[in-house]
Amino acid sequence: MLESLLARNIEWSAARHDADPGYFARLAALQAPEFFWIGCSDSRVPANVVAGLDPGEVFVHRNVANVVHSADLNLLSALEFAVEALKVREIIVCGHYGCGGVKAATEDPPHGLSDHWLEPIRRLARSYAVDLAACGGDEDRRDKLAELNVIEGVRRVSETPILQKAWARGADVRVHGLIYGLKDGRLRNLDCSTGPGHFVEETAR
Repeated sequence: MLESLLARNIEWSAARHDADPGYFARLAALQAPEFFWIGCSDSRVPANVVAGLDPGEVFVHRNVANVVHSADLNLLSALEFAVEALKVREIIVCGHYGCGGVKAATEDPPHGLSDHWLEPIRRLARSYAVDLAACGGDEDRRDKLAELNVIEGVRRVSETPILQKAWARGADVRVHGLIYGLKDGRLRNLDCSTGPGHFVEETAR
């Protein structure tokens, strides 16, 4: 398996070099992505592939069910680096339909450590129990919960001192919520974007 993977890498590298001889030299010289992507670890949802982006165009953090934990130092470190060092101005929280993590959050424990990780999704399910009950079936309920998890993620990113500090100094950083469909390969905008001043106004209201 490993030998096959390395062989495919050699083929990809050679093809890329043949198509654009200066590609790797440019990529090695500078990391200047336009997007910071917070997504799910699911192997079917690689950020640059589903977004049609090349390596170097998106800085990525992934975890099970794209959960934004306020105490997740891994995510927060990546967020801070993206905003402060890379000067990324577009942050995307992206979930997906058919998410195994969301499904596990709707089932009874035990699933091991993931039960602790997925607790914020369980809280969302309890908070939106009436809305979720109105969905047609289990799959529809889980997909709706996946959407709610993305929207909550956008809110939580916006609440971080990292974003609040960036907005206070006038940085034009925006946070968006998208969801990906495994069945059709399409990204959908959940219309929950926030930006400078917007989050503060929404909170006050």
